[in-house]
Amino acid sequence: MSNDICQQLVDRGLISQDQLGEAEGMASSLGIRTEDALVKLEYVDASEISTAQAAQFGYEAIDLTVIEVPQSVIGLVPESVARENAVLPLRIDGDSIVVAINDPMKFEVIDKLRFILNREIKCEVAPNDAILTAINRHYGQSETESVDSMLQEFTETAIDFTQTEISQAEAAGDGVDEEGGSPIIKLVNLIVSEALNMRASDIHIEPFEDRIRIRYRIDGKLIERDSPPKRLLGAIVSRIKIMGGIDIAEKRRPQDGRIKTRVGPKEIDLRVSIMPTNHGQGVVMRILDRDSIKIGIRNLGFSEENYRTFQNIIRRPNGIFLVTGPTGSGKTTTLYSALGELNRPDRKIITAEDPVEYLLGGINQTEVRTSIGVTFQKIIKAMLRQAPNVILVGEIRDLETAEMAIQASLTGHLVFSTLHTNDAPGSITRLIDMHVQPFLVASSVMAVLGQRLARRNCSKCVEPFTPSESEIEHFDITPDMLASATFMRGKGCGQCHHTGFRGRVAVHELMTMNAGIREMTFNREPTQNIRRQARLFGMKTLDEDCLDKALKGQTHLSEVYRLQKGGH
Repeated sequence: MSNDICQQLVDRGLISQDQLGEAEGMASSLGIRTEDALVKLEYVDASEISTAQAAQFGYEAIDLTVIEVPQSVIGLVPESVARENAVLPLRIDGDSIVVAINDPMKFEVIDKLRFILNREIKCEVAPNDAILTAINRHYGQSETESVDSMLQEFTETAIDFTQTEISQAEAAGDGVDEEGGSPIIKLVNLIVSEALNMRASDIHIEPFEDRIRIRYRIDGKLIERDSPPKRLLGAIVSRIKIMGGIDIAEKRRPQDGRIKTRVGPKEIDLRVSIMPTNHGQGVVMRILDRDSIKIGIRNLGFSEENYRTFQNIIRRPNGIFLVTGPTGSGKTTTLYSALGELNRPDRKIITAEDPVEYLLGGINQTEVRTSIGVTFQKIIKAMLRQAPNVILVGEIRDLETAEMAIQASLTGHLVFSTLHTNDAPGSITRLIDMHVQPFLVASSVMAVLGQRLARRNCSKCVEPFTPSESEIEHFDITPDMLASATFMRGKGCGQCHHTGFRGRVAVHELMTMNAGIREMTFNREPTQNIRRQARLFGMKTLDEDCLDKALKGQTHLSEVYRLQKGGH
């Protein structure tokens, strides 16, 4: 049956015969299905496999992201059974129960469910990852209650977390889904699991005089979640330190660490930063989800024109391409997507990063270690002896790094890097302010991409809306723009935590160097002159790109306003 589905994908032009052959080789060596190997190789999307499977066996393929299953139905199948067999109950249909399953040919699973539930089982097909995510979402509600009830229990019972409790936290292993152990271990595990289920990018644990504040950053906004009693601080911090391999005795200096863990089916990296404050040690855990950098250039949010320009830039043989924007504006994702596009067997790619956040297959990644003298400059110098085609320098922070990166680009290498400036034209003056010679900047930089992230309208509760006259006037929306616009906004629902937004879309300004801008760079002209010249040659500003996305209904006008006011 598996071969029929794969042949169907070839017939539909989704994969070539060569790609199928490669997937079959991988499947036999790893002992997995050919369909799964095709998804692993990223030749097809998991949803395409589900559609093909469903068509083959006469079942319906479903999108679980838009389905909310009532708790009364979820309660019919125990969580352990759902997770073990990767099935999700969807609804009751007469005397039968309809479930989502990855492979409708898993007769032993269907028989087991029929026996446990004492009902007939009907199947609908969905990708395995989508089922596991939906299980986390639906059954995760009880985990959320566990965090609350556990904190309630701590608050009501005046348990004093002495050194014994801290020692238990230290002695335990480091798995997030570990069942046993002390209450503190369970609490920290639940906080991480909950943050992941809520799509948080980081977790903030902040001590105050009489409480600990826990906040999650979701779509760029901090949301307050829990306030455990202050007496838990020592045990929580010790538990996190032991998970991240950080010295628990040191309490006066800032510390960094990394936690590698598994939450359900996902492998997650957490970058931990610990900072001493007046009221104790504050912790920030950055969630590094490897799936977030696999989105591909097509899905980064480029307009058609910027997409074509970007594709041309990254395929040039040499020169510097800079991505600029504040922390958390998606610069790393954009650069890794570009590297992913260029990552072919005939190209050698080396990166110098501080720190290496995501591990990329087929790319040589080097971490900066200033404590032992391994700086950006030294790594770039060593890189050039390794004969690479493409170099990624994590960040240009000083004159030495900038000059080394420029030398690399002038000796025939394609160099990607980031710079912290507010917009694309500002990066030219920033490099000159670092005392890089203007003629070097003019001859090496080929393009600069300014980037921000705007919150995307929630797809589940989105509805059309009409902006007011004052909004139309404020954003300079012309009658022509108004005629073709589709204004949308999220009214707020459970899926978006009643914010109206779910997920984010990148907003860009792409400035390509031309003769005019090169001459202005050489003459050390100010940023506003360079910006004016770039706009004359068709560069759309961040505000204009964000407004375009609001006119298409991807985001709301409030996000354009936030960007104009300098919001990230």
